[in-house]
Amino acid sequence: MLRLVLPKGSLERATLDLFDAADLPVLRRAAVQYLAQINDPRITDVRILRPQEIPTYLAEGLFDLGITGRDWIEETESDVVSLGELRYSKATNRPIRLVIAVAGDSPYQRAADLPDGVRISTEYLSLTRRYFDSLGIRAEVRLSYGATEAKIPDIADAVVEITETGSALRAAGLRIVDTILTSYTELVANRAAYEDPAKRHAMDQIHTLLAGTLEARGQVLLKLNVSTDDLDAVIALVPAEKSPTVSQLFGGAGYAVETVVAKAQINTLIPALKDAGATGILEIPISKIVH
Repeated sequence: MLRLVLPKGSLERATLDLFDAADLPVLRRAAVQYLAQINDPRITDVRILRPQEIPTYLAEGLFDLGITGRDWIEETESDVVSLGELRYSKATNRPIRLVIAVAGDSPYQRAADLPDGVRISTEYLSLTRRYFDSLGIRAEVRLSYGATEAKIPDIADAVVEITETGSALRAAGLRIVDTILTSYTELVANRAAYEDPAKRHAMDQIHTLLAGTLEARGQVLLKLNVSTDDLDAVIALVPAEKSPTVSQLFGGAGYAVETVVAKAQINTLIPALKDAGATGILEIPISKIVH
């Protein structure tokens, strides 16, 4: 039913891991293959292509559903439907930022301070030109095929580059002066395919699996028993943003409590719960959380 296109390159491994965790494993004969398959009745065809190309191919109807970044949707000005953000990237769950960076000793503190004729090196020609046009600055924007940060100061006066943490730019001796765009990975669809009720339903189901998998990351299910006398003390320790399920045990022998908590809190929470009177404490991994 759905022709799916997934990103190759920096997002590839993280995307394949996400699909595997969502019980939609991507199968291919070799890591370099562009053709793949998913053994799911909703997905008939899978391609793995550069994320730069994916928005255009979706807009043209070559595929029904795909994953790419908001940066490339904006760069290509593609008319696609976003089903929602998928908050993951190649290394973290942070968004990437498309930033303007200059040499660390540059006198310019903001992009608006850059002079007419400034030389900009970037992979994002359209976004960069539109941004500097909005500032009223005549910029000389040149396409970079890689190692963009190495082009200052001899080849470029500034670069427009993506970053998750800024560490690579700082290591190259550069300083960020402005952010053009903040971008998450998104699940996007061809507009005509999205208008088809059967395809839209299949898309929404795929989105549910992916979003539920991401929601579960870093979370565990905590189950425990507690006496009536100790119930209030145990509930007080549960993170305030959670709503625990509390049910009475057979025969009135106390209560069973279960709640979802952050894995990062477990090392201090479980001992504290035990000290407060909790027994039979179970920590259970979660694969998906679907609201």
